[in-house]
Amino acid sequence: MSENRGITRSAGTLGIATLFSRIGGLVRDMVIAGLFGAGFATDAFFVAFTLPNLLRRFFAEGSLTAAFVPVFSQVYHRDREEGAKPLADRCWTLLTLVMVVVVLLGIFFSPYLVQLIGYGFADTPGKLHLTDQLNRVMFPYLFFVSLLALATGILNVRGRYFVPAVSPLVLNLAIIACALFLGSRFDQPIFALAWGVVLGGLLQLVMQVPGLRRIGFLPRPRLGLRHPDVSKISRLMLPGIAGVAIYQINVIVTRLLASFLPEGSVSYLYYGQRLFEFPQGIIVASLAQALLPTLSRQAADNQGDAFRDSLRHSMSLLLLILLPATIGMVLCAKPIYSLFFMRGAFDAEAVRQTSYALAAYAPGLLFVGISRLVVPTFYAMQDTRTPVLVSFWTLLVNVGFGLLLMGPFQHIGLAFALTLSALFNAAVLLVLLRRRFPDVSLGVVWNGVWRLLPGLAGMLVVVKLLLAQCDWSVAGESWVKGGWLAAAVVGGGVSYLLICRGCRVPNLDVIGDLLLRRRLPKGKSL
Repeated sequence: MSENRGITRSAGTLGIATLFSRIGGLVRDMVIAGLFGAGFATDAFFVAFTLPNLLRRFFAEGSLTAAFVPVFSQVYHRDREEGAKPLADRCWTLLTLVMVVVVLLGIFFSPYLVQLIGYGFADTPGKLHLTDQLNRVMFPYLFFVSLLALATGILNVRGRYFVPAVSPLVLNLAIIACALFLGSRFDQPIFALAWGVVLGGLLQLVMQVPGLRRIGFLPRPRLGLRHPDVSKISRLMLPGIAGVAIYQINVIVTRLLASFLPEGSVSYLYYGQRLFEFPQGIIVASLAQALLPTLSRQAADNQGDAFRDSLRHSMSLLLLILLPATIGMVLCAKPIYSLFFMRGAFDAEAVRQTSYALAAYAPGLLFVGISRLVVPTFYAMQDTRTPVLVSFWTLLVNVGFGLLLMGPFQHIGLAFALTLSALFNAAVLLVLLRRRFPDVSLGVVWNGVWRLLPGLAGMLVVVKLLLAQCDWSVAGESWVKGGWLAAAVVGGGVSYLLICRGCRVPNLDVIGDLLLRRRLPKGKSL
């Protein structure tokens, strides 16, 4: 169907752009690991970066996008530019004013905020102070990325995905450049990373200006902040902010608990989560971002059948890709860190501990993916309250499992606690979705999972056999390691596809259509 083809093409565009960004992120983390390792300075940097990242989710990618896109999409398709442009200008004006105040408050109250989320650092002299200084430098980043999120929402509704999705690559390049060329200019070289974050945020926003100009949505100040549509977006944002706050509190709780564990635990979790987010960003976020404008339009036009078909199509595509990706991450965790990170200050012990964290995170990929697809369904119906309530209970589940598992399993237990909470979140959302929309049946999607099992089993055997040919506990031999890891990835992927085709798994060619952005034949969908 045309809507499904549109979702697939948009997700493919986003996926390709995000792939470039994630590769840049991988290189960035390799540079950070090589220059700074996993210890005093990196622990401080990652905790300091938690605060602007947390508030970025509050005001930008989470709540703002969820509230703005459905309303803006509805206004644009009803009134075209005449109604949508004034709405966009009013949102630009309001967001700019709010973010200036938030950034100033964040810098002023930084010592207290840092002490709250990094309390365990107090036992190490100078660690809290360094975290506070880094946080003050990076807080303006929040201003730039919040405006970036609004620009992204406007461009996505107008069908432009690539430039906003690839812009994080610029952030990564800015951090890499500052780390390599400015580090020696600071008494604490880690400050180069903080300034790289700020520079990258500014450049990301500037990148959107040509696209906004081409579609006639370059912002200008406009008052009338009590306009009904602006008020509606603000009302929808409030529960969205609460929901994102709960999610980010999960991250803060994990890092707070990790601050009481042996030095390096925060860094192990950070590096593990970064690799976990690689397929999540390329596949899950791209698909969810492409799905929201479509669902919003279908909901506004009361296209119930198309609404359900779009959700089923996206869920089938998600499972087809994420199940092998999850198994691949567990098997390849140590080889990936051994190849890309084992150098300089990042030694074999850091590789081992970080790979354990990634293996504990990996099963949560599927559950996070399901949640990221189901939540836009509620957002499209302009219901931001239900995901908030589910997130609140998910927080309690994460805290409970974190406290239970951190003692015997250290940082690995904290990583697995997030996986268990992601399972809880996805399960509850699916139950509530079924109650809200009784005719949204995903049974055909889940039945298709059984047909993937032979392919998954074959992939597992092939990958394990190929990875066993190399010693991943020693440094160096990058070409040998790279060859065997590439062989495992390609061999596992090919075996999965061939076995699935032999088992007549339907619509397997949609993976190629997604990656190559080809048009699906008319009437073809998952």
